[in-house]
Order: sequence, then structure tokens, then C-alpha cells
Amino acid sequence: HYTYPSDFPEDLLDVIAKHDNVCKYLDIALQHCTDHMLTIMRRHITCEEQNELIRRIRAKVPNICLRTTLMVGHPGETEEDFEELKEWVRTMRFERMGAFAYSDEDGTYSNLNYQDDVPQEVKQQRVDALMELQATISEEINAQKVGQTLKVIVDREEDDFYVGRTEFDSPDVDGEVLITKTEKLEIGNFYQVKITESDMYDLYGEVTYE
Repeated sequence: HYTYPSDFPEDLLDVIAKHDNVCKYLDIALQHCTDHMLTIMRRHITCEEQNELIRRIRAKVPNICLRTTLMVGHPGETEEDFEELKEWVRTMRFERMGAFAYSDEDGTYSNLNYQDDVPQEVKQQRVDALMELQATISEEINAQKVGQTLKVIVDREEDDFYVGRTEFDSPDVDGEVLITKTEKLEIGNFYQVKITESDMYDLYGEVTYE
């Protein structure tokens, strides 16, 4: 569920591709994309190596959902680094992505070896810009699911909907599937749900027996 790009366990991809009872979902901690920042952040990987890894993952497991988290405002990050990061996000089109601003943590390598030289307001502007960009990508990816029928597990019942998840949705951090109440559904059971609408983060649908 959560992996690192350096020393990535590639035999795992064969397992995911082969077995239907393994979700086609990976959370992979990438954090940045420029060689300059990957070196400063001691990620032990280059930009091209990251890109090639992502290509291999998507080639070996078609339709896999990739989640990653990116860090902005790390000491040494320039405006050029950030602009390259934005373009990289546009190109990679991660199905799920989060972003956070660097903050000093006592005892960490960055805290001990670098000066926190990016102003807080700049960090927040960069987080906001990345998340705005990802929101557009997420909305486009979700829209492509309208008309599809997906396997959904029901997590809970609310006033107007049953709320569930597909195999591409991690609890508490990803979007949900809001299922129209046309019949009694059992919490914890799987249903085939035809997606009828979408928005930036969630899908909407109804149970189908076709």
C-alpha cells in the first residue's frame, strides 16, 4: 500500500497484475521531481529513474491507481524547481495526489544541515497551486468513469446515500462513491455500481444487476 521509489519491490507488480483479490492501488512516496531537489532531499533516485519506474508500474499493471505525496518549500527549492514540479504533475497525471509544505523537525537531516530558507507564505502558495492543479486532473479522471460499472464496498449509510469505495480508494484519504438509495444495502458487502455522475473527488452511482 505504501512504497518508496528507491529499491522499489518490482516483483510486487506481478502479484498485483495476476491476482484479482489484490487492489490495483499503490501509494508511492515521490516527494519531488527535479534532480536538484531529489539530491538535496536525499531521495537516492534521479528524476529519470522515477519516471521510468512509473512507466513500468503502469505498463505492468494497466489501470493501476497511483497515489503520491509531494513536498514543497524544502530548503533549497527554487522557483524553477517548483515550476518544473508543476509541469511534471501535469505530465504524470497521478490519480491521487497530496501536497504539504516543509517544516523543520528536530533531529532530521534537513533540520541539522539546511537553513529553512523558503518563506512560509511562499510555501503555502506552492501547496495551493499544486492542489489546484491536481483538482483539475482529478475531476477529469473521475469524469472518465461516468457510465462505467465498478465494484464497490459499502462502508456506511447516511441520510441520502450509501457511501462506499472502489479498489482505487484508500479509507479516509481518497474519494468515495455515493450510492443512490433505491434498496437496502448491507454494510461491508460488495455491489456493482453504475457511475452516473462525478465531481472533483467523488463518484455518484446506483446499484445495477446487469
